[in-house]
Amino acid sequence: MGNQVAYFEVGARENEPLIAFYRDLFGWKIQTIGEAYSLVDTAGGDGINGGIGRSGDGTPWVSFYVKVDDLQETLDRAVAAGGSELVPVTEIEGFGSFAMFRDPDGNPVGLVGPSSMGGPSAGDGPPVNWFEVLGSDAQRTQRYYADLFGWKVDDSGFPGYALVDTDSGEGSIGGGLGAGEGSTWATVYAHVPDVDAVLARAEELGGERVYGPNAVDDHMRTAAIRDPGGNVFGVYEHSHENE
Repeated sequence: MGNQVAYFEVGARENEPLIAFYRDLFGWKIQTIGEAYSLVDTAGGDGINGGIGRSGDGTPWVSFYVKVDDLQETLDRAVAAGGSELVPVTEIEGFGSFAMFRDPDGNPVGLVGPSSMGGPSAGDGPPVNWFEVLGSDAQRTQRYYADLFGWKVDDSGFPGYALVDTDSGEGSIGGGLGAGEGSTWATVYAHVPDVDAVLARAEELGGERVYGPNAVDDHMRTAAIRDPGGNVFGVYEHSHENE
């Protein structure tokens, strides 16, 4: 089996504007647990929960965390395959251990150890249930993550983009690995009822449109926003839901 994407995270120099932005944009339940960090319950009923934090050096980031059995061994392999260590294995009392690395394109990705971290509560919040990594070379990005986490990669659908099955069982979310047109990122996507409405609301709240809406097929549209901290966060809709 492959490794599960279990958590998402966004942060910047100032975390309070991000808390207000995502709460107002998505209606998520956000619980502040310290001056520099808050937990996010999307109340979407599925997908993954996340966190909003303050960056120690002012660098903005958005990322996802992959659950692994051995943090140090996985971190070492991530570095040996062309990445670099960002955060060493760190224990947080009451929450478990984590680490972070940068992939060959510099995208930050986290690792978490086995834990009893719960999923989103039931509700009508937009669930976060898709992740994406865009690198400078699609095939390199796909090989890197497939080899590191045992993910199944299907590149038969779109040139330069592969769909990912993490092969991690119940509760897992899917994703995509590809190459950006001048942009690289590791991010997540929230499933929303109306992409246009979210884009408009994000701009009202001080965010910016990165791209979209783009039609993926007859039923799906995607877009991405840049939050007030400078992070890229994706949204998508299935258009037949509004028919």
